[in-house]
Amino acid sequence: MNRRTIIGLAASAMMLGTSCIPSFAEDPIKIGAVVELSGGGAVAGTNYRDGAMLAAKEINASGGVLGRQLEVTQYDTATDPQTSRALVQKAIDEGAYAIWGTVYSSSTIVNMMVAQQAGVPQITGSEAPNITAQGNPYIFRSSYGAQKGVPALTAYFKDTLGAKKVAVAWVNNEFGKGGHDVFIEEMKKAGIEVAADIPSEAGAADFASDVARIKDSGADAVFVYLHEEESARFLREAHKQAIPQPLVGEVTLTGQKVIELAGEAANGAVAHVGLTADAPLETFQNFGKAFEAEYGRTADHNAIKGYVSAYMLKYGTEKAGEVDREKFINTMHGLCLTAEEAPGLLLDTCWDDAGEMSRASFIMEVKDGKQVVTGTVPAN
Repeated sequence: MNRRTIIGLAASAMMLGTSCIPSFAEDPIKIGAVVELSGGGAVAGTNYRDGAMLAAKEINASGGVLGRQLEVTQYDTATDPQTSRALVQKAIDEGAYAIWGTVYSSSTIVNMMVAQQAGVPQITGSEAPNITAQGNPYIFRSSYGAQKGVPALTAYFKDTLGAKKVAVAWVNNEFGKGGHDVFIEEMKKAGIEVAADIPSEAGAADFASDVARIKDSGADAVFVYLHEEESARFLREAHKQAIPQPLVGEVTLTGQKVIELAGEAANGAVAHVGLTADAPLETFQNFGKAFEAEYGRTADHNAIKGYVSAYMLKYGTEKAGEVDREKFINTMHGLCLTAEEAPGLLLDTCWDDAGEMSRASFIMEVKDGKQVVTGTVPAN
């Protein structure tokens, strides 16, 4: 059963005339948060939802968007792509001005076509490269895709680690394949041999044989591209087998939930991170404190994706000057905003004509159970 959360004004929706296009003449502005609140993606989806709802609360408390409050309805996809497709349609049928979500790329690649056909803007936390390569003008990211994130690690493997051979452990779904393919191409260009290429299924529980193969592969370092819970299991197994190679990945290797689940096994893991509450910047620190005060736990990168999604909608709509879907997407394409004028974005941020995001990012290492920034990567 879907759970409805109303933020701000309690108002009845009004249907005007016989048009199938909802009117935005009356308050509130309806948003459909289509996210993974159960199933394998519940950790990611719940954090995304909570970040978005925190932002919506802040936005409404400060006067809303163009003087109108946000009304957010939550839809649980159960981490099922076809369910997510049906729920995006349901949100649109119920008058959503825009969609927030989904987080899992395998769902977004399916449901984004529904939003596109209806002409409804969608702000996603998914990172598979092909999401913004479909020519869909209605899709926008709140975190850049793997085709931007993964190449930031090339210099780390080549110059910092001096790797000649690498192993790759990746999840065999839309998310994992996207990052895997970009990484393999990057290693090829850098002249680094892939000594072991090991896929696993989403939700895999046993990584003993995978780690053993990597340990014996002759690789100098390992690229780990798994979902959070699988990353924690992989790290625990790598710690158990005392794997000597450095373990390097993207944010799903060193996120807060991974650290909690993996314990001391997470120490030493390194990742390229676009979003972290541990970033040494006031905007991130303020967000982290607000999230912990609201929910009693530390925010992860998915929470920040949700938070940024809500503020993208606010700033894009206000720049457009009215609550109009077409004006919103036209405004967002090519838009650049600084953190000073748009603090809810946390960093200076731009979007290109495909809805892809560009901003600075960080290299993190887990030390004593905490993410520590060890370097900054310029926007690309």
